[in-house]
Amino acid sequence: MRHLNSGSKLGKQPDHRRAVLRSLVTNLFQHGRITTTLTRAKAARPMAEKMITLGKRDTLQARRQAASYLLVPAVTQKLFSEIAPKFGDRAGGYTRIIRAGNRVGDNAKVAILEIIGYQYKEKEKKEKPSQKKEEPTEAAS
Repeated sequence: MRHLNSGSKLGKQPDHRRAVLRSLVTNLFQHGRITTTLTRAKAARPMAEKMITLGKRDTLQARRQAASYLLVPAVTQKLFSEIAPKFGDRAGGYTRIIRAGNRVGDNAKVAILEIIGYQYKEKEKKEKPSQKKEEPTEAAS
């Protein structure tokens, strides 16, 4: 029986599971929004919320704890300078999970994990120059 055993093991060894969660949280802060499986999103959400709470403290110890968890130093800087100040008066609930259907390849449940207040920016599409097919000219023989 699994009484009081919360959280998913994600089918991985502890070291690999921790690496996956660190990568998910780092990418979330880097891009503002990530698409992953529902189980991974539910597992990464508490860690992301803890990192934002550390960012709200903004002490040297909090910076060191966040830097030891996040994989990219620039993301740590972004957490403390841009992300955490937006939630200064909010008591929690910094992220949201949006269910996005099933994945085509293996029918896994897919979800979008995003930071509250994230503004989705569509990529600008580059127009391809229209190439007219030149008709072969008949050579006069």
